[in-house]
Amino acid sequence: MTPYPGFELGMPALNMRTYTALETTTDPERLRRAEAFVTSGLRSGAFVPTVDRVFGLDEIVEAHRYMEAGGQVGKIVVAVDH
Repeated sequence: MTPYPGFELGMPALNMRTYTALETTTDPERLRRAEAFVTSGLRSGAFVPTVDRVFGLDEIVEAHRYMEAGGQVGKIVVAVDH
């Protein structure tokens, strides 16, 4: 159980709701709304991805090992030169 310090600070109870990908992707209206939400967040700059580390394509094996280790905070990017 994760402690919630809000109770000691007099804050209201915390409510959380999780969604599965299928709940969104199998319903056309939910999918449309989700796409609009993400697109808007990206355009406005509200959603900024956190990049943990960038690997070159020639380092793909190392990138995969790094991912499997599970220590990253953010996205692992593999750069492909064109």
